Amino acid sequence: MSDELSKLPPNVQERLLRLQQLQQTLQSILQQKQQVDMEKTEVEQTIAELQKTADEAVIYKAIGSLLVKAEKPKVIEDLVERKALLDTRTTVLARQEERMRSQIKEAQTKLQEELSPVSQPSS
Repeated sequence: MSDELSKLPPNVQERLLRLQQLQQTLQSILQQKQQVDMEKTEVEQTIAELQKTADEAVIYKAIGSLLVKAEKPKVIEDLVERKALLDTRTTVLARQEERMRSQIKEAQTKLQEELSPVSQPSS
């Protein structure tokens, strides 16, 4: 494969490498997006469960490897705030994903344009 790559013109090699970098960046964004979505689901489920509990129920909040007694309203407030941050992060990642997909499509199109004269026999 690398022998075939070295036979390509330098500008095509660069464009191919750029396309691979864009695809790797997209993969990273998709992984981050998945992690944020999982955390957001967990936060939403925790809020739902807390709302079912009595206001005077004893609640513990994890801080590192410790469990510390906490007040229900404060825990819910913190979780709602965390969910808002995760919503914002989801929006940002969605925009980045859209931008990356657009750049990948553009890079693929340019690469195909540059490769088409190479693959056609010259007359």
